Amino acid sequence: MNIQSFPSRAGSAARHILNDSLSKVTTAERVEQLNALDIEEAAELLGNMPQQKALRIIARPELSHAADILAAMPVEQSAKLLKATAHDRVADIFQAMEERKRGVIFGRLDPLTAKAVSHLMTYPQRTAGSIMTTEFVSVPDTMTVGETLDHVKKVENASETVYAIYVLDHETHCLTGVVTLRRLITGDQNASILTLTRREGMVSASPFMAQEDVARLIRKNNLLALPVVDDNQQMLGIVTVDDVIDTMIADTTEDAQKFGGMEALGKPYMQIGFASMIKKRAGWLCALFLGEMLTASAMQHFETELEKAVVLTLFIPLIMSSGGNSGSQATSLIIRALAVGELKLSDWWRVALRELPTGVTLGAILGLVGFARISLWQHLGLYDYGPHWIMIGFTVFAALIGIVLFGSMAGSMLPFILQKLRLDPASASAPFVATLVDVSGLVIYFTVALAILSGTLL
Repeated sequence: MNIQSFPSRAGSAARHILNDSLSKVTTAERVEQLNALDIEEAAELLGNMPQQKALRIIARPELSHAADILAAMPVEQSAKLLKATAHDRVADIFQAMEERKRGVIFGRLDPLTAKAVSHLMTYPQRTAGSIMTTEFVSVPDTMTVGETLDHVKKVENASETVYAIYVLDHETHCLTGVVTLRRLITGDQNASILTLTRREGMVSASPFMAQEDVARLIRKNNLLALPVVDDNQQMLGIVTVDDVIDTMIADTTEDAQKFGGMEALGKPYMQIGFASMIKKRAGWLCALFLGEMLTASAMQHFETELEKAVVLTLFIPLIMSSGGNSGSQATSLIIRALAVGELKLSDWWRVALRELPTGVTLGAILGLVGFARISLWQHLGLYDYGPHWIMIGFTVFAALIGIVLFGSMAGSMLPFILQKLRLDPASASAPFVATLVDVSGLVIYFTVALAILSGTLL
């Protein structure tokens, strides 16, 4: 291969990626190198690689803009690569590809691949059907162990995985059981495959099962692959553990970005454009800013009290941060518990009963710390809070109990409310909860101050 034929600006990358004789480059490293290039450069480099190496790269979900890279390649070349790629990966690439280009490439696929990919693309996102692969190893229940082994050897290259062999009824083609590869290798070659088939306790998923439930089934049953069947127990495909890991990583990234008070980027940080970055972040920032304006309104409402007891302003940052932190803790715990299935929507009252004493206890702990700080500063002469310093200390103590309690209750209930409204609970992000608790925290603080300090400082 003549590396000098590449464009000069891509020459260095081409030498590094393609010259395996000088450097042992892993597939993961090749993916990272392609991600650092422009689409046109990446398409040219991928097109000049040996097919097997190119296929290994395309199969990696970490390859950014895989759809754009394949769309930038000659149609015949991209179609040839996609024909040899796992059907579920092809479906993912097509869904991210521009419609006109997708139609051109799709027309060059062989009928079998086109049918399988079209079928996969009909399933809703975030379901078992959308992440399953239709390439699996199955045999009729009339085969022997030896015949099954011979069949596995023939189809191994065309299957994404051979973690297990699925046994189908020879008449109805319904899934009747599963045989692990280990049992198959150690079994009697002349025995019927049914002697090794596990039927009791076999689990499967419907194509419309949520991917979170699929992940729980795989984890609960310690599986490497989960069969997907229709209502008639006809086998449609399998969801492998690596498919689940890839999708869950993507979901975790999306949720983490939402926790930060913004829309999910949907792309790697360095790959998203400036305008898109502003669009994703500005909306939430404006909403949070408008929410924080209510804080100023609350302080204006208590302007008279602030003029009489300026010392109360010293503890406003303490009050606001404590409430926001307790709310953020609670909402993070509940969102995660809902995501992994530890909690259901109907469990809201159990959570409320649990967070009620928790909020009071945590508030009392912080209140004691705040009271001790005031006492220590007063006795050491670091600051003079005046003759009513004990009353001020009790005000901070009581306010912190109320604010932390409110923060814990609001932070724990908000995810349930959003889920009830069929919204993503991750939208109850820490900044959103913190903004809500900031405003309410000030109201609680000054209300407690009026009750305790009325007749003394107020």
